[in-house]
Amino acid sequence: MAAALGLGLLLGLLGHPGGATKDHSLRYLDVAVSEPSPGIPQFMTIGYLDGIPFERYNSERGRMEPLTEWVKEAADPEYWDRNTQISVQNQLVYARGLDTLRDRYNQSRGVHTLSRVYGCDLLSDGSVSGSRRFGYDGRDFLSFDWGSKRYMAADSAAEVTRRRWEDETNEAERQTNYLEHVCPEWLQKYVRYAQKELDRKEPPDVHVSGKEEYGMLTLSCHAYGFYPKTIAVNWMKGDEIRDQETEWGGVVPNSDGTFHTWARIEARPEEQEQYRCRVEHPGMSEPGIFAWEPPSGVTLTVVVALSIIAAIVIIIAAVIGFIVWKRQSVMGSTGYSMAAGNDVGAKA
Repeated sequence: MAAALGLGLLLGLLGHPGGATKDHSLRYLDVAVSEPSPGIPQFMTIGYLDGIPFERYNSERGRMEPLTEWVKEAADPEYWDRNTQISVQNQLVYARGLDTLRDRYNQSRGVHTLSRVYGCDLLSDGSVSGSRRFGYDGRDFLSFDWGSKRYMAADSAAEVTRRRWEDETNEAERQTNYLEHVCPEWLQKYVRYAQKELDRKEPPDVHVSGKEEYGMLTLSCHAYGFYPKTIAVNWMKGDEIRDQETEWGGVVPNSDGTFHTWARIEARPEEQEQYRCRVEHPGMSEPGIFAWEPPSGVTLTVVVALSIIAAIVIIIAAVIGFIVWKRQSVMGSTGYSMAAGNDVGAKA
């Protein structure tokens, strides 16, 4: 549960197929839980390079660990010791933060979560952008505005923290320095370590499906197993791209280091042949155009109608069979019955 809440916050920063692309990105996800349970640690942090997890700490294991071969080979033991110590300190800070926020929101004891997503992007023009967001119980709490270099509060409880950071500490200044200088330096270093891995290109496996309900047809275009995560998935009607009518899923990492995503649109069943899914990815020599093909070359409406007819036929056959059986039973009770035939126990 805790990981899911934090992952939702993270995916909001990873973008979707219709969004702007970045050269490289470095993100960290922290999640703290007030009442841990088996499988849900009190605190966890995960580092992501270009959306792929590469290192992880959780309080159950108590140590920062590599998740990819490239960081395992490149980083020395001091790196893991140093990042373990930072994570242990953050675990204590988050525990105090959960107690403070529970009192501030006047909440009783129970399961509460505090999460943070932060990191930076290297853009194609050589510039840098950064972000830092806090969430409490799955809702926005504080966010760092890149333009003004100030924190923005989501509610009155968060405003207390914002004022304290602004009046009593140099938190905004420290974060500006981290996002503009420290984070990009580490991002460039990680990119060098992982260059061979990052240069690979795996094209997507695309599957288009359709489902008709309440007189409308929902067409879904799924792209699986692609790398890098930069991808454009668009629904077209004829030669026109229909982005305003399209719903996108996030570009989500798979456990094998690839990504998957989807795009969905509603159409009139009689117009389904006009719709095509267009997919563009660095691993493809040219954009692919994909259409939904109903089963057996017939429309979905016909398939549903045939299924209903088949069901009616089965019901009618069952009723007729019951009537015949009942009539035979009545005839047998009045002395009329069929010949025994070749039954073993029949008498001549």
